[in-house]
Amino acid sequence: MLVVGLGNSGPRYAFTRHNVGFMFLDKIASSWKKKYNFEYSIKDNLYMVKPLTYMNLSGDIFNYLNPDDFDDIIIVYDDVSLPLGKIRIRKKGSHGGHNGIKSLISYLGTNFKRIRIGIGPLPEDTDLVNFVLGEFSNTELKILDKVLTLSIEALKSIINDGIDKAMSLFNSKEVKV
Repeated sequence: MLVVGLGNSGPRYAFTRHNVGFMFLDKIASSWKKKYNFEYSIKDNLYMVKPLTYMNLSGDIFNYLNPDDFDDIIIVYDDVSLPLGKIRIRKKGSHGGHNGIKSLISYLGTNFKRIRIGIGPLPEDTDLVNFVLGEFSNTELKILDKVLTLSIEALKSIINDGIDKAMSLFNSKEVKV
């Protein structure tokens, strides 16, 4: 199984809202190796990947990875349309305005599983780019830590119980401080 976490590489973006896909993977794996334009880690039959391109070019990892080599692909990423504290699991879908997903769709089509991690809502009169590239507050980080743990449980459920069961178990949950 391939699990791809989306984010932007480098210390400038490490704790920004747009990097929750990377934060998710870092909570699972502590050791990363670099190959081509991505970092990877293998643990418990999971091949985990962090693209080292900017978000808008996330799909470029499939210039180096063959999607047919994996029995399943799950993409984990931020979603400004979901409130912080919620996740949403989907079997497939559109890009929903997310440029990283748009890039992946250009390589994979729309038929890949997703774990969307809420980072919203976007405050009124706030620029979307500045918001997603902004860092979490201390209170938000406490919620995020719990959400990332919940997201790992959701991934395990997808693997062990199937995506339909995982969606029924996790799509209605919300984490609060």
